[in-house]
Amino acid sequence: MTSTGSKWLLVMCLVLVVVAVADAQLTESFYASKCPKGPAKVREVIKTWITRDRTLAPALLRLHFHDCFVRGCDASVLLDGANSEKQSLGNRDSLRGFNVIDDVKAKVEALCPGVVSCSDILALAARDAILEMGGTNWSVPLGRRDGLVSFASEANANLPSPFSTFSSLVTSFARKGLTTQDMVVLSGSHTVGLTSCALVQSRLYSFSSSAKTDPALDPTFAASLKRQCKQGDFTTKIKMDQTKSVDTWDPNYYSNVARGRSVFTSDDELRRNSAGLKIVQQMNRSPSPFNRNFGASMVKMGRIGVLTGTQGQIRKKCSVKN
Repeated sequence: MTSTGSKWLLVMCLVLVVVAVADAQLTESFYASKCPKGPAKVREVIKTWITRDRTLAPALLRLHFHDCFVRGCDASVLLDGANSEKQSLGNRDSLRGFNVIDDVKAKVEALCPGVVSCSDILALAARDAILEMGGTNWSVPLGRRDGLVSFASEANANLPSPFSTFSSLVTSFARKGLTTQDMVVLSGSHTVGLTSCALVQSRLYSFSSSAKTDPALDPTFAASLKRQCKQGDFTTKIKMDQTKSVDTWDPNYYSNVARGRSVFTSDDELRRNSAGLKIVQQMNRSPSPFNRNFGASMVKMGRIGVLTGTQGQIRKKCSVKN
C-alpha cells in the first residue's frame, strides 16, 4: 500500500473510532431525568414557527447539516463573530433560522437552565421541522455538548459546494464518515427549500466557451429557470423543486435529477456517475426507500465529531459561549 493509501486508511479508522465513542454516549433518553420536558418543548416551539412559515423547515435542516460538517455537530455554526462560520462563503446571507433556535433555547432554558445543549436543539429542530411540514421522522440520540470556537475558514474548507463534482462530494462525505449512499440520500433534502439565482447564473449564462447554458439541463427546464433568474440577477430566490407549487417532502428530487431538472450542478453530478445513478434510480422507485434511508443517514450525520461528557460546554445563549 502507498503512503497516501495508508494515511487515508488511518483517517477512516480514526473516524470510525470517534463515531463508535459517540454511539456509546448519545441516547434518546439523555434528558429523561435532567430535563424530561425539554425535547417536547423544542417540538412545541418549532411547530409554532413552521405553522407561520413552512420555508423555515428546510432552512433548519440545512442549519443542522452546515453545523455537523464543520467541527462536528457542536453548534459552532450558531456562534457570532467577525470570522465565525456565519461569515463563510456558504453561510453568509444564506443560512436562516438562527432566530428560531434562539427562541427554542430561551424557552428550554426557562424549563431547565443550563441543561440542554444548543447542538442537541439543532438536531431536534431539524427533525421536528421536517415532521411539521409533513415529512419523515427519525430518531435523534442526544447528549451533545457545545463547542467553544467557530471559524469561517473551516466552513469554507469543509462545506460541499453546489458546484462540486461527484468525486469531490464522495471525498467530502467520506471525511465525515459518511458513504456514497449517505451522500446521495442526504442530497434528497433538496426536494424542499429555496436557493438564490446567484448559484445558477453560471449554469444558465456562462457554462463554458462552447455552450453558454449547461447542455445537461433539460431545455424546457433551462428556459423556465431563465425566466425566473435573468442574467445578472443574484438576489431572487427560487424553489429547489420546480415541479411543485407548494413544497412537500417526497422523493421527487430523484425524478428531477434523472431528467436533468435539478437546480445545482452538484445534484446533476449524481446521474453522471454510475454509482450515483444507481442510487438515484433506487430512490426513484415506487414505493421509494428514500424516507427510511434518509432517517438512517441523518442519525449517522448527527453523530459526526460530537462533544460529550465534560468536553465543550452547555451554552446559556446559542450565539455566544459562556
